[in-house]
Amino acid sequence: MKLLFVCSRNKWRSLTAEKVFEQAQGFQVRSAGTEEAARVKVTSGHIGWADVIFAMEKKHVRRLTDKFRGELSGKRLICLDIPDDYRYMDEDLIEILKARVAEYIELSVE
Repeated sequence: MKLLFVCSRNKWRSLTAEKVFEQAQGFQVRSAGTEEAARVKVTSGHIGWADVIFAMEKKHVRRLTDKFRGELSGKRLICLDIPDDYRYMDEDLIEILKARVAEYIELSVE
């Protein structure tokens, strides 16, 4: 299963999620951002590649649906409701990510 994590700049939340979940068995993981200045900017290629897309906030869901409506058809787009309050690999962020993602898919992450 291919998981895509999306936040604004792809520096803290989605990049942390990519690092945490790339260890999970049976998953391929990528991350991207919705803003022009994102480290990796989300493209239609990312959307087409992904089986499940996890957005950090409602604004990311809105940006994705506005820009990639056609590509999102048939895709699972899930909002994790994680605010931009955390730095890269923050322990609290990692715990929240694991708990929220586990509500939607079965994971085996150490």
